[in-house]
Amino acid sequence: MAKPASKTELKQYCLRQLGAPVLEINVADEQIDDLMDDALQYFQERHFDGVERMYLKHQLTQDEVDRGQASNEADSTNTVGIVTTSATSTNISGYGTTVTNWYENSNFLQVPDSVIGIEKVFKFDSSTISTGMFSIKYQLFLNDLYQFSSLDLLQYAMTKTYLEDIDRLLTTDKQIRFNQRQDRLYLDIDWTAEEKDNWLVIECYRILDPDTYTGVYNDSFLKRYLTALIKRQWGQNLIKFTGVKLPGGIELNGRQIYDDAQVELDKIQELMSNTYEIPPLDMIG
Repeated sequence: MAKPASKTELKQYCLRQLGAPVLEINVADEQIDDLMDDALQYFQERHFDGVERMYLKHQLTQDEVDRGQASNEADSTNTVGIVTTSATSTNISGYGTTVTNWYENSNFLQVPDSVIGIEKVFKFDSSTISTGMFSIKYQLFLNDLYQFSSLDLLQYAMTKTYLEDIDRLLTTDKQIRFNQRQDRLYLDIDWTAEEKDNWLVIECYRILDPDTYTGVYNDSFLKRYLTALIKRQWGQNLIKFTGVKLPGGIELNGRQIYDDAQVELDKIQELMSNTYEIPPLDMIG
């Protein structure tokens, strides 16, 4: 029980930290379930141990290619997935009412809801700079590296970096858009170059399912955070009884419990920002 491996065990652990079974914790099971879901969501979206870095691949279907290649042009025979949004403006002097149509392609791939972030889509190209026997990189390796006695590693590293910069400029990465709440990966690419059965590989972050990886329930941050959430809810439930005398002259102080829990939560959230979050990428300029 000291190492919870399920929701029930984590719930009992947190209640014991607050004084149960010696004290009665005045929080309903339904409230604890809601707080546990909130704590898990916070942990998975912010904590670096709540996600795993993954590489997922997908083989394009004909339907996805058709949607990507669709066009709203008058002579187009493919309008699959075209979404039309109309904007109306009234009381324009000399015109009356005008209607403007806006068109949007459904050039997206549906991704699993466990994916919370996508870094990039890997490119598979035949650049003469980076691939093939006659590529610049291969010729540089062939002509320089076999003579180890005359090799200048610094010059070689600088040349490789320069070639990679040229390669990045000439064969740019695929432009993508992703929103976690939509579970859609939009690919702003030249879909005419894509065909059915082509493969795409993405680098992404996927949340850890605690029912599969039960060690999540025993994470020290999650246990501390959920305990503070339940404590704050306990104080919130008791606030309305402030000033009410119980038998023996005992008076419940829900406000004090609430305030203490809020102070703990502020410290825990600051700890998350300073210690456990994945840092954002540095800006270079």
